[in-house]
Amino acid sequence: MNFHYDVIVIGGGHAGCEAATAAARMGAKTCLITMDMNKIAQMSCNPAVGGIAKGQIVREIDALGGEMGHVTDATAIQFRMLNRGKGPAVWSPRAQCDRGRYIWQWRTVLDSVDNLNIWQDQADELLVENGEAVGVRTIWGVEFHAKCVVVTAGTFLNGLLHIGRHMFPGGRCAEPAVPHFTESITRHGIRSARMKTGTPVRLDRRSIHFEDTEKQPGEADFHQFSFMGPHRVLQQLPCWTCYTNKEAHDTLRSGLADSPLFNGQIQSTGPRYCPSIETKLVTFPDKDQHPLFIEPEGENTNEMYLNGFSSSMPIEVQLDAIHKIPALRDAVAYRPGYAIEYDYFDPTQLNHSLESKVVPGLFFAGQVNGTTGYEEAAGQGIVAGINAALKCGGSEPLVMKRDESYIGVLIDDLCTCGVDEPYRMFTSRAEYRILLRQDDADARLTERSYQLGLATRERYDWWKEKETAIGRIVEFCQQTSVKPSEVNDALERFGSTPLRTGCKLSELVCRPQLSLEKLKPIFPRLAELMDAPKNRKEEIAEAAEIKMKYKGYIERERIVAEKMHRLEDIKIKGHFNYEDLHELSTECRQKLKAINPDTLGQASRIPGVSPSDINVLLVLMGR
Repeated sequence: MNFHYDVIVIGGGHAGCEAATAAARMGAKTCLITMDMNKIAQMSCNPAVGGIAKGQIVREIDALGGEMGHVTDATAIQFRMLNRGKGPAVWSPRAQCDRGRYIWQWRTVLDSVDNLNIWQDQADELLVENGEAVGVRTIWGVEFHAKCVVVTAGTFLNGLLHIGRHMFPGGRCAEPAVPHFTESITRHGIRSARMKTGTPVRLDRRSIHFEDTEKQPGEADFHQFSFMGPHRVLQQLPCWTCYTNKEAHDTLRSGLADSPLFNGQIQSTGPRYCPSIETKLVTFPDKDQHPLFIEPEGENTNEMYLNGFSSSMPIEVQLDAIHKIPALRDAVAYRPGYAIEYDYFDPTQLNHSLESKVVPGLFFAGQVNGTTGYEEAAGQGIVAGINAALKCGGSEPLVMKRDESYIGVLIDDLCTCGVDEPYRMFTSRAEYRILLRQDDADARLTERSYQLGLATRERYDWWKEKETAIGRIVEFCQQTSVKPSEVNDALERFGSTPLRTGCKLSELVCRPQLSLEKLKPIFPRLAELMDAPKNRKEEIAEAAEIKMKYKGYIERERIVAEKMHRLEDIKIKGHFNYEDLHELSTECRQKLKAINPDTLGQASRIPGVSPSDINVLLVLMGR
């Protein structure tokens, strides 16, 4: 074999799979190195994709030409659109997946990609020559050489598992840790630190009393992740909810002395927004109950995931507490919950392309950047893969702005602010979330991805058809005049105020009581336009309606975003010696020196840099 490649991707998780696929499809000769080919894209924690803001990231990956949306739709056993009670800016798709099928669906994808090889092995040493990454050596002594190396090692770098006072090296349960690779990176000046995450007990479905739970069915409408994938291929299954109680809490409290989180055994920081059950008890001592979600691991398995009960308590404490819950009084476990500590690298040492500022040619994506979540990892992975391929070809990197994608927000937050706890995406992190809706990801990203060579012609053509269909519906509504006599009976029936004078149809669409679906029977031409698309006509109608209902908000937010672009266009990297700028505050000088931002816009988002500091820099730039 010839072990010389354009791009090497280390780690076969969600970030690694997207990175390898993207790089190879863009023409780079790529090799994915993974410890176990049978656990490609393993869902290490809950068997679900999407959620608040995370679902938007998956839609963006799909729009870019990535695979997470396709794979999820092909293996989903439940789909729901979260936040329906709020505006469409924060609607977020989420799906339960069949864990085993998800792995093999990804394997099918990887096996079909030209220019992509897979090598089962463990990375041991980063190879650096003249200050640049040139490859990797594995534990079996194989040397791979490449123009770019993408590290997506997840929780495996010096991973340490905790259950009670028991500790054991591992990257996941029953899988070995990677002991030396971090040190081969940090010796070149890249900073690392430790983080912690955890996972709950898995239960046998046959031992659960579902009569004591509340059933949570999925949704059967047209929504899904990929705009081109299959729809509800597998049997759709419900989830169930129940609650902890005082007796369970008392049992857990009795074991806190042996909890790695509270006896000093774990020193690193865990995820704030996905705390362990013992952390919930300590943080919220007055709460008598916490919700639990019983989620199926697959279409044909008895294994159930107990969402909300992440724990590293001793095994007997976990099981005793679970048995105090009525629905779980006879629960049989497959394995206990555990915590894991692992290495990550300071993301402020990255460019927005996810290439290291310290070691050119070295890219990082996923949990090694201090994030948590499959979706955040995959979003970074596709960007790292794209930019590694672009670097190999001598092209400028892809850098997405904060008003362009949640992925852009994620990467900017990491590179600009860094992390002091595992980073999780929320809609509240995006100041332009009206522009970053789940329904318009392809409008924002597909054209650009097609120009880069990642999105296929089929993907691009489908988007252009969708764009045209949306435009026809919107144009018809904006140009069609409506008389009171035509619609007043229907308006009264729908609880909407009757017209006194004529108006445009688009004005009626904007009323909260009305929708295109309700107005379609009154206007035959509208019905024709809504029924005309060959594919995803409900999705097209929804996108058109959102554009009309929220037109004012969208335009206002676009104006604000364009004003911020002026700061993004002012390049400051290399223009200043910040230590000499005594017009700036001491904290500002320290932060600017540490981050070394590319633009004034990025500088304005650094904690500790005030608006007055930005004004000083503007003056010094002669603006």
